[in-house]
Amino acid sequence: MNLRLFDTNTRTLRDFTPIRKGHASVYLCGATVQTIPHIGHVRSGVAFDILRNWLEAKGLDVAFVRNVTDIDDKIIAKAAEHGRPWWEWAATHEREFQWAYRQLGVRPPSIEPRATGHVTEMIEYIQRIIDNGHGYAADGNVYFQPTSIPDYGKLSGQKLDEMDQGESAGTGKLDPRDFTMWKAAKPGEPSWPTPWGPGRPGWHIECSAMATKYLGSEFDIHCGGLDLQFPHHENEIAQAHGAGDGFARYWLHNGWVTMSGEKMSKSLGNVLSVPNVLTIVRPVELRYYLGSAHYRSMLEYSEESLKEAAAGYRRVEAFLHRLGDVPKTTWTPEFEKALDDDLGVPAALAEVHNSVRAGNTALASGNHAEAVRIGGQVRAMMAVLGVDPLSDTWRETASTKAIDALDILVKAELERRAVARAEKDWATADEVRDRLNHAGIEVVDTPSGPEWSLKEEE
Repeated sequence: MNLRLFDTNTRTLRDFTPIRKGHASVYLCGATVQTIPHIGHVRSGVAFDILRNWLEAKGLDVAFVRNVTDIDDKIIAKAAEHGRPWWEWAATHEREFQWAYRQLGVRPPSIEPRATGHVTEMIEYIQRIIDNGHGYAADGNVYFQPTSIPDYGKLSGQKLDEMDQGESAGTGKLDPRDFTMWKAAKPGEPSWPTPWGPGRPGWHIECSAMATKYLGSEFDIHCGGLDLQFPHHENEIAQAHGAGDGFARYWLHNGWVTMSGEKMSKSLGNVLSVPNVLTIVRPVELRYYLGSAHYRSMLEYSEESLKEAAAGYRRVEAFLHRLGDVPKTTWTPEFEKALDDDLGVPAALAEVHNSVRAGNTALASGNHAEAVRIGGQVRAMMAVLGVDPLSDTWRETASTKAIDALDILVKAELERRAVARAEKDWATADEVRDRLNHAGIEVVDTPSGPEWSLKEEE
C-alpha cells in the first residue's frame, strides 16, 4: 500500500502496514452521551468514516469499532440536574447521536459497544494491571500509577512532573498523578460489585477494555479528537501496557470545529446542534462541509463558510444530475495520491472540482461520451468521501426535484432565447443570457444547441 498516515505517537508520517494482510482494525472513541450532539461532536465520525472508506477502497477488510460512553460523571450530573434516571438520560442522548450519524451518512460501525455492557471485562483488565504491579486499590477505589510506565507521556508530550490528571486527589491516592480506574460507590449513584467493593468504572479503563476485547491485544489504528490525547488516550495506552498489551500501532487525531478560534463547547455558549444546522443546509451538504478540511486541521465555523461549501457540493451534484444515471467507475490518480498522503481531502476535493469543470466543458462542446466518462470518475471520488449525489443514501434526500425544476426553467429560457435569435431580436436574446449569467448559470452555444451549467467560483 502507498497510504501514509500521521501517527501522533511518533509525530511522523508513517507508511500504513496492517498487522494482518488484507485486514485493518480501527477503534474510534465515540460519544459520551450527555447532551444533544453539535457539529464538533460529529466531525470525528465524518473524518474517520472517510478513513474507513479509503481503507476499504484500497482492498482491506475493515473491523471498525466505535464505543458509547454511557456511564460517566457528566452523565450522572446532567441526569440529576434534570431529575431523570442516569440510564434514561444516556439512552435518550445515545439515540440523538445515532440520529445525527445517520443524517450525515456516517456508516454504522462493525460493532458499537456500550461501557455498561463491558464492566466484567473492565474488572478483569484492572485485575491484570494490579497483578502486574501498575495499580493498587484503596478505600474501594483503584488507581493506576503512571510512574510505573517508562514512556508515559509520549503520546501527548506531557512531562510526568508537570501533569495534572484533572481529577480530585481521591481517597487513598498515593500520588496526585495517579489516575482512577475504578470509583468507589457513592450514595444514589450506579454501582457494580467488584473484588474491591461496589463502584463504577473510570472513563479511561472503558476504552482500554473494549478496544482489546473486539480488536485484540494489538490492533492497527486508534482514532479520536485532539482533545482526547491527554489524559484519555495517554491513560488508555498506560493501562494497556500495564496489562501487557501492545495496543494501537497508529494514533490519529482530528482537529476541532472552532468559532472565533475557540473550541466549540457548551461552556463557551457557541454550540451549534446538528438539528439546528440542518435548518440551514441539507444533511449531505453538512457532511461535505465537515469532511472538506484536512482531518488534523481546525475547522473554523461560520455560516458563510458552511453555505460556500454547500454551493460547492451543489455544483458537483448539478453536473452529475445533468448526466443522469452515469455508472460509477474509479477515481483519478491525482485523487488517489491526495488521499494516500494522510487523507488529504482538500487536495482530493480540488481534483473533484477540476474534473467537474472538465465535464461541464465536455458537455458544452457536445462531447457527451467524455462527460459521462468524467462523471463516472467524479462519482467514484465522491463515494469515497461519502457524498456521491447518485448513491442510494443521498439520491433519496438530495434536492433532485430542485435540480429538475431548475433544468426545466433554464431550458424554457433558452427556448425563448432561441426564438428571439431566430427573429433577430438580439436585445431579448442578450437579456435572457445576461439574466441567467447573473443567476450563476453559464450558457455555451454548441453545434447541437445551447448547454448550461452552474458557474464555478473563481
